[in-house]
Amino acid sequence: MVQNVFLITQDGTMHLILGLLLLCSGAAAAGLQCTDIPGNLKQVDAGDGQVYGVNSNDDIYQWVDNAWKQIPGKLIHVSVGPGGIWGVNRGNAIYKWQDNTWVAVAGSLKQIDAGGEKFVSGANLWDGIYCLNQVDTLSRGTVLPFIQLEGGLKYFTCGLNGCWGVNAANNIYYRYDVQPNACKGSRWVQIAGSLVMVEVATDGSVFGVNSNGMVYKRDGISADNPIGTSWTQLDLSGKFRHVTYDQGVLWLLAENGAISKCENEKVRTPSICF
Repeated sequence: MVQNVFLITQDGTMHLILGLLLLCSGAAAAGLQCTDIPGNLKQVDAGDGQVYGVNSNDDIYQWVDNAWKQIPGKLIHVSVGPGGIWGVNRGNAIYKWQDNTWVAVAGSLKQIDAGGEKFVSGANLWDGIYCLNQVDTLSRGTVLPFIQLEGGLKYFTCGLNGCWGVNAANNIYYRYDVQPNACKGSRWVQIAGSLVMVEVATDGSVFGVNSNGMVYKRDGISADNPIGTSWTQLDLSGKFRHVTYDQGVLWLLAENGAISKCENEKVRTPSICF
């Protein structure tokens, strides 16, 4: 298996690019109004108008009526989006929420994402990359034909304009030509920067966190330019380990698991990155 090797740049030229950093000048965001939310989580995911999270005890919670409601079961990672509600447990077993209960699905992943256009994606314990086409994601089956992509990523997430991921070296990649029933796509392009995790929202917005706990938003994303143009660092107090976004609301987890809900983002100054 090829691990963490992607050498194709946007123009199709082969390069070896290692250790890129997010170098942004004047990258800040103004107008973020953040509220502290009761509770403590190690992972949170927002999508399709819903928010789910898990805590350090692997307990599962849903944000309902401005409060956390515990959901039966134990997971280390949960995801909600157009593809439904999916999760993986400490043994890397895969589950989907079906008929108001968790149903086991054959396979093994450490991270899963339901943000694609009614399809799911994820990474396994060895950074193998997988996706499940829409027709199979929406089926009621439990033995499903997950498709493996070439390369290796520790985190893989999809949204309206394609899929993004980061590898073990914190390099960032975008997958071209992903379609609901052709989720494998066609090729990787490396994106300048360095992130420990990246998250694609249902509407195609992309956010990420770097190794210093700083939060970034990808600017310039559109259907015509799905990789965007640059990164903007958000003007936030503290260090964070996880970010997710849906319907105008940014959810953040601090390094200690404290939860923040931020709204009304307005970018003050364009970023200058390479």
